[in-house]
Amino acid sequence: MNGLSLTDREQHLLRTLVRMYIREGQPVGSRTLVQESGVPVSPATVRSVMAELESRGFVQTPHTSAGRVPTARAYRFFIDTLVTMQSLHDAELQDIRLQLDPDKTTPELVTAASNLLSRITHQTGLVTVPRADEGSLRHVEFLPLSGHRLLVILVLDQREVQNRIIHTDREYDEIELRTAANYLNNRFAGVPIERIREDLLQAMRDTRASIDSLLDGAISLASRALLPEGREAGYVVAGQAHLLDTAHGDNMPRLRELFEAFQQQKDLLHLMERSARADGVQIFVGEEAGFGPLVDFSLITAPYQTSGRTVGVLGVIGPTRMPYERVIPVVDITARMLSAALRGS
Repeated sequence: MNGLSLTDREQHLLRTLVRMYIREGQPVGSRTLVQESGVPVSPATVRSVMAELESRGFVQTPHTSAGRVPTARAYRFFIDTLVTMQSLHDAELQDIRLQLDPDKTTPELVTAASNLLSRITHQTGLVTVPRADEGSLRHVEFLPLSGHRLLVILVLDQREVQNRIIHTDREYDEIELRTAANYLNNRFAGVPIERIREDLLQAMRDTRASIDSLLDGAISLASRALLPEGREAGYVVAGQAHLLDTAHGDNMPRLRELFEAFQQQKDLLHLMERSARADGVQIFVGEEAGFGPLVDFSLITAPYQTSGRTVGVLGVIGPTRMPYERVIPVVDITARMLSAALRGS
C-alpha cells in the first residue's frame, strides 16, 4: 500500500506525529498523540492506527521506548502531501535582499547566500560556486610573468574578475600579447564562455594551414586562457556546527562521514549537480540521496541562474527531522533572490 491509501484520520495522526517529532525529537506515545491531535478517539485506538502505520513503513518503535518515530517514508509523505509551507517574515526577506546586494561580486554573493541559509534555517547552508566557464566575457588582458608564464585577467558579466596563471611553451612578446587580447575582446566581448570555447576549437582547426603566425599565436593563447583543464567548481558551506545540535550516539559515525564529505567536496558536488538539472526545489530524505553519509540527514536544494542559464545550486543539509515547512520556502526564495542579484536587478 502507498501513502495515498491512508485514511483522513491516519493522515491527521501521521502529520501530528511528524510535527511533534520535528519539534521535540522524542518518540511520541499514543496518549500524547491523542492530546496533541485533538482526534476524539481513545489511546487504544491510536495504538491500533500506529500499528497499522508501522506495518506500512511510516513509523517505527525505538527499542528503548513505547512511543513511535517517523521513518524516511513518513517524512516523504509529509513533504509531498501534508506539509503546509510557512511564509518568511518581512524582516527575513529584507535581510536576504540586503545581503544579496547586486553590487557584490559573485564570490561575495555565494558566501552571503550560504551564511543566510544557515542563519535563517539554523541548519547547514551549502552553495556551489559557478564554474569558471560560466558567464560572459567582458574583457581580457595578458600580462607576462617570469619564465614561460602569463597572468590572464578575465572580467566576466561586468563585475566578476578572475585571475589565472597559464604556462606556455615559449615566451610571448608585447605585440603578441596585445594581439591575443584584442582578438578576444573584439570578437567575443559579451559572448558566453562556453560558446567562445566552441568557436576557439573551430578556429584552432581552421588556422592549422594559415600563414598568419600572429593570429595563430593569438588563438593559441586564447585557447590556453579559456580552455583550462581540470578546473572544477567547489562550494561554500556555512553552519556545520548546527549538525551537532541534533547529534546522538547512533548517528555519530554518519556525522563524521558527512564532515569528511564536506572536506573532500567531490561526492557532494555530484549530488548538487544532479539538482542543477532539475527545476525548482529538490528534496532528498535520507537514503533517497544515494549517498551513504546522508542516510540520517536530508538535503533541500534549488538551482540559481544568470542570463537564463543555471550556474549553480544552493541548499540546506540538516537532520531528517528538520522543519521542512520552514526550510523549503527559505531555500526557494534565497535561490530566486541570488539569481536576481547575479542579474544585477
